[in-house]
Amino acid sequence: MANAIELRNVSKIYRRYTHRRQFATLKSALLSRSLVRDLRPDETFAAMQNVTAAVASGRTLGVIGRNGSGKSTLLKLVAGITKPTSGTVHVNGRISALIELGAGFHPEISGRENVFINGIMLGLSKREIARRFDEIVEFAELQDFIDAPVKTYSSGMYMRLGFAVAIHVDPEVLLVDEVLAVGDEGFTHKCLDKFAEFKRRGKTILLVTHALGLVERFCDEALWMDAGTMRAMGDPKRVVGAYITDVETSEEQLLAAEDAKAKESATVVSPDEATTAVLPDHPVETAAGPADMFRATEGRWGSREIEITEVQLVGPDDQPGHVFHSGESLTIRIRLRSPIENQDFVIGVGIFNAEGVCCYGTNTSIEELKAVRILGDAEALFSIDSLDLVEGTYKIDVAVHKLDGYPYDYHRLLYTFRVKSRTKDVGIYRPRHAWRFSDGVAFDRVGHEA
Repeated sequence: MANAIELRNVSKIYRRYTHRRQFATLKSALLSRSLVRDLRPDETFAAMQNVTAAVASGRTLGVIGRNGSGKSTLLKLVAGITKPTSGTVHVNGRISALIELGAGFHPEISGRENVFINGIMLGLSKREIARRFDEIVEFAELQDFIDAPVKTYSSGMYMRLGFAVAIHVDPEVLLVDEVLAVGDEGFTHKCLDKFAEFKRRGKTILLVTHALGLVERFCDEALWMDAGTMRAMGDPKRVVGAYITDVETSEEQLLAAEDAKAKESATVVSPDEATTAVLPDHPVETAAGPADMFRATEGRWGSREIEITEVQLVGPDDQPGHVFHSGESLTIRIRLRSPIENQDFVIGVGIFNAEGVCCYGTNTSIEELKAVRILGDAEALFSIDSLDLVEGTYKIDVAVHKLDGYPYDYHRLLYTFRVKSRTKDVGIYRPRHAWRFSDGVAFDRVGHEA
């Protein structure tokens, strides 16, 4: 099978624009002999580095990666919008690029006139555009506005018209760059149906998207770009899985750093006793907490008669972390220290979402556990069998206090964790559930043909 797209050792270098060594004119740049080649390494930016890849005719390749990883640069090189600094790019067949929709539209003239101008720019004849005109307008859902000036269009209308023109060029190679947000949910489904039609007709599709589920079910292969280099290419599920793991590792490091910073800035130390525990008859001034606990911001307070020395969030692999998956087990490990024996204490935890809504809170007193004694170093484990939360960022309160509420050590919103899920439901709590239907109702999994 012949290749529709081939990239061989492709690199794209851009000049970094700083306050130093700016070229005043094109002439001055040319007299300097080179816009890029003679610049120092710290004056250039490699948007792509030595990428070699091929897409066979009739195949669909999904390109994934973080923002700034080189995905859009790759598409622009394939589309011919920009040229590689080194290496070669070869494409067989007519290209339609859904990259900057409506880039050729003129705001002062009507949508009708812009359809003809844009179609000609994309390689169609005037007769071909006239034959497809009604279909283009119907697809864009702009029958009532096609003769109005484009400057009166909303951004969604503008993008839908650009999409409709590009999709009806009938290319051999279709390039798509995150354009599925050009309309409401109904229009998005119509776009996906059009892509599926292209695929059935044996067209080659290069799709850049952050919708990983779409890549897994729609694409034949996936390409993972990272910092301008190709990290992996092959089976979509394998590549997407590797990418998700890498993203979660980065999130883990970021959340760990944020937690460390929050705890450092929130720690309050008694000026009299910086390194020793505070005895019951010498409470520090910071012993009292906020009047309204549900409006308190992050911080730490308490007498430290019993001190929380460490808090860890432990996943099913028994390793501390900050990123977990919905439905996994989670253990909050609380390490405590009491320099003298104490019989009046309660240990509690609370889980809040990013908006500060309390998702759940409990303590040993609520659960009818009566304190007997604590002395020296100790540990409390709060285990959740199934973390049935929707995807999102959450914060944890951990506290130890007297039965009457007097705080020994209160850590308010100092511990952050993130719940990941491939299911994008909404709310806070994700109960275990299943759908059942009578014989008169039928569904098919999205992405599976009936």
